[in-house]
Amino acid sequence: MTNNIFKTSLIATMALFSTASFGEEINLDPIVVGADFREQNLSQVSGSVTVIGEEKLYDKATVPFAELVGSTPNVNFSSGASKAKYIQIRGMGERGQFETPINPSVGMVIDGIDFSNISLGASLFDIKQIEVLRGPQGTKFGANALAGVIFVESNEPTNDANGHIEATVGNYNTKAIGIAMNTPLIEDKLLARFSLYKNSSDGYITNAYLGRNDTNKIDELTAKAKFKWFVSDNHTIDLTLMHVDIDNGYDVFNEFNTRTTYSDQPGKDTQKTDAIAIKSVYQVQSIYHIESRASYSNSDLEYSYDEDWSDGGYYSSSDQYLRDKEQLDLDVRLVSDEDGKLFNGSTAWTVGAYYKKYTSDLVRNNTYFTAPFLSTYDAESIAVYGQLDISLTDKWLLIAGFRGEQWKTDYSDSDNTTFDDSENLVGAKVGIEYHASSEQLFYVTLARGYKPGGFNPVTDTSGLPKQYNTETLWNIDAGLNSTYLNNKLHSRINFFYGKRKDQQVGTSYVTQSYKYTDYITNAEKGTYYGLEGSIDYSPTEELMLYANLGLLQAKFDTFYNPVDHVSKDGRTPAQSPEYQYSVGVTYSFMDNWRFKSSLDGRGSYYFSNSHDQKSDSYALLNASLEYFSGDWSAVVWGRNLTDTEYHTRGYYFDNFGTGEALYTQLGDPRTIGLTLSYDF
Repeated sequence: MTNNIFKTSLIATMALFSTASFGEEINLDPIVVGADFREQNLSQVSGSVTVIGEEKLYDKATVPFAELVGSTPNVNFSSGASKAKYIQIRGMGERGQFETPINPSVGMVIDGIDFSNISLGASLFDIKQIEVLRGPQGTKFGANALAGVIFVESNEPTNDANGHIEATVGNYNTKAIGIAMNTPLIEDKLLARFSLYKNSSDGYITNAYLGRNDTNKIDELTAKAKFKWFVSDNHTIDLTLMHVDIDNGYDVFNEFNTRTTYSDQPGKDTQKTDAIAIKSVYQVQSIYHIESRASYSNSDLEYSYDEDWSDGGYYSSSDQYLRDKEQLDLDVRLVSDEDGKLFNGSTAWTVGAYYKKYTSDLVRNNTYFTAPFLSTYDAESIAVYGQLDISLTDKWLLIAGFRGEQWKTDYSDSDNTTFDDSENLVGAKVGIEYHASSEQLFYVTLARGYKPGGFNPVTDTSGLPKQYNTETLWNIDAGLNSTYLNNKLHSRINFFYGKRKDQQVGTSYVTQSYKYTDYITNAEKGTYYGLEGSIDYSPTEELMLYANLGLLQAKFDTFYNPVDHVSKDGRTPAQSPEYQYSVGVTYSFMDNWRFKSSLDGRGSYYFSNSHDQKSDSYALLNASLEYFSGDWSAVVWGRNLTDTEYHTRGYYFDNFGTGEALYTQLGDPRTIGLTLSYDF
């Protein structure tokens, strides 16, 4: 049945994209993608890319970041925390973190700062656009981009003095206020933009034991300052300062899988990050320019919870993970300009070097520990990379990219365990583009991605191997970007196929009937394939329709799990729904009104690789109605309007002495609110 749905959807999608009538030659969409070496219009970008623009971000500042990007094709999310914050692309990505140091499968860059694995601090206020790049991005982003990269860009400073302020109220005591101000400090020379956003809510949990309704509260503050300095006619420097202060509660699990908990020691899910990023673009001469980037971030995180989810009737325990993460990134590249193209002006080029230093210190406190568990994980990376864009003819373009990276790691902990490793990693990309016309781009891309291996801090008595290997991935993308009907309809369709070697698999093993430990191992081989498609259609100036579709078939080709000594050949990995979709409409009427609605759905998927429990498929209905007059606007919005029950995390074990059972975290219920905004 699943394969029939998959094949039927493929045929229907291909028919839709091939039967629309062509209009006359026109310029394609103006959306600019900046995540690659050169800025390009979205319609001219080869590969599977989705851009979430300002029109879709406008009334979503209070939406969890992971859930918003999860409305794009083949992007999923999981919680196991105060809210959804772990992201998976094409079934690849983490679902949580406990003792084990992990390298992310999905990279996240916010204004030039690496927020991979600390996405709790991702805010949607004053954001220009979000770019979701699916598939390995090993040439440009290296080790943190096996599955893809999410690139977030805030609004830039401009010469105009203006500002924006908005306030939100909603059910569950939701309150938010944000202000953004743009000011030229020295006109045409030094520009600045400042933003501040505060978001709070009691959350959706009632703790019956403590008589509280805020044990899973949301309390988030994000502050940004961006400066643009025109040093000279050929030199620009951008500076970004960011402060994030997240003080969320964490109290969601209970024996009955409801929104009523009985914990006597509710936990926390917090993040405090201070970060800085500097970007310099210097036009040396008309031949090439130099782009230099540096960023630094320091994050203090707490993840804690009541381990028994009760007042201690069966056993009483709490668990706390305190992490201090510090990261430095340096990137320098030379990028050719029009006069610098090689071979009679046919070949654009990019060469660069990259350095990364990452440290994560952990303090774990547990009720049953006689002393805290301490560990330190250091990772250091040095890489060189390059790319050639070769115009074979006026219609054919060949792209060839390479990245060589040396990755070093050191680990030590209070159990007197030490580990160090050094390995050389290689990423590559070869692609061919055929620009049939200004309205059609065909492409095929072969890319190699990688994810460094690591170390499990498990005890020797477990009998499990401590080390796991580096994963490599070969991925093929083939697609078509098109514009039809006099620029009224834009479409992208991408077919993909991937082979994974030494696939890193997150699983777990039971240490006591009610306690288990996370564990990472390798599956020898894995395969996935599917498609991503999107359509935006504006038949009139007042009406805009869109649809996104993601289809995914993934499996372990060869996987013997050392935890339970069971072969799982042919099984689908966790967090790999077979389909996802999002359809929506925006309709403007009576000059001052705008209505938006969307339906976001996804199929069933395994919660974990260590058990066979699945989520249910679901669809969420969202809508908003906006009235605007001059510089004022008011938006009444509602999410999950049908109050659909769905689950964002699931564990299967014996936590109450009654046998193994599935325990799930519920997604957000129906939420409604009002947002007022003023532009000045």
